[in-house]
Amino acid sequence: MASLELGRTSIRSYAFEVVHHEIDQRLVPLLESVKGEKDIFIDLQDVFRRFCFDSICRFSFGLDPKCLELTLPISKFAVSFDLASKLSAERAMTVSPLIWKIRRLLNIGNEKKLRKSIKTINKLAQEVINQRRKFGFSNQEDLLSRFMTSVSDEIFLRDIVVSFLLAGRDTVASVLTSFFWLMANHPEVEATILVEADRVIGQNKGITSYEQMKELHYLHAAMYESMRLYPPIQFDSKFCLEDDVLPDGTPVKKGRRVTYHPYAMGRSEELWGTDCLEFKPERWLKDGVFFQENPFKFPVFQAGIRVCLGKEIALVELKSVALSLLKRFHIELEPPQTTTPRFSPGLTATFHGGLRVLVRAQSGPSTLKNGDSAVK
Repeated sequence: MASLELGRTSIRSYAFEVVHHEIDQRLVPLLESVKGEKDIFIDLQDVFRRFCFDSICRFSFGLDPKCLELTLPISKFAVSFDLASKLSAERAMTVSPLIWKIRRLLNIGNEKKLRKSIKTINKLAQEVINQRRKFGFSNQEDLLSRFMTSVSDEIFLRDIVVSFLLAGRDTVASVLTSFFWLMANHPEVEATILVEADRVIGQNKGITSYEQMKELHYLHAAMYESMRLYPPIQFDSKFCLEDDVLPDGTPVKKGRRVTYHPYAMGRSEELWGTDCLEFKPERWLKDGVFFQENPFKFPVFQAGIRVCLGKEIALVELKSVALSLLKRFHIELEPPQTTTPRFSPGLTATFHGGLRVLVRAQSGPSTLKNGDSAVK
């Protein structure tokens, strides 16, 4: 059902409108408010998480939590979500699964906190459904409304809310955080993106169509190269339903778990060559045109029948935010700078301590005037 809905032109257009609104009305004004302030460092990771939370809530549920208002209000939903993600990931760091299972049985320690967070998440997810039902859903464009026209199972709907929040907020925010960390460390790539934007779109102009965005091959390549080195999901697992044999001849028995590690795969010399640790968007280009690598080599969006349902919408959001901010602002990292970011435990890649930056006006010819959008 989700695959059918997300493939519709209407839902993609609706997502485009939501992202456009969030960029113009909230993200840009927030960064404008701190632009040029020498002593004000803002946590860009937190900003992106708030931006993505507002966007996915509007797109998926038709509700606006307003987490990216200038006052930066704290959402109980988002706080509980972050804590549950962190505590779930920390289970894997225990010496033995028996430890957290015993804690869960006794309802003590982190397992007690996790249970409380999940209870809060489920309660708030149910409120989202109730609100959608209260205000009507039969003529709404958001995903939840489309599900509610054909599904009445409350637990199923609640899990849909949680699943789309996890998939649509944390992953996109993670990619944007890594991308802008790389831009700050690779000004030559930032400059090339802006030159391409001027050539394709024109100086001081915003994108007028989705088709125009497809012509930004270097930006697309830079985004993929960022995800190669810093995938939002650093490792993932699949469980074998029946006895099978992997392509290299390794037998896998029914019920076995097979884990793969996109973070390590992106740094594999065997897969990407001797320059695998270098940030080189050019590796994704052939004669200036973006070239898609085998998804099993680059499993950031999964591959095969389990390919990410929201891939195209996520890419539109990622490139829209990147282009809008790069045209207006120059991002500088708070010193001291590190050559490799540290990550905190979580279901998605999260910079330890956030991404604290100084926001300056973009000095190049691509600078947009206030009120002009890089996404139309």
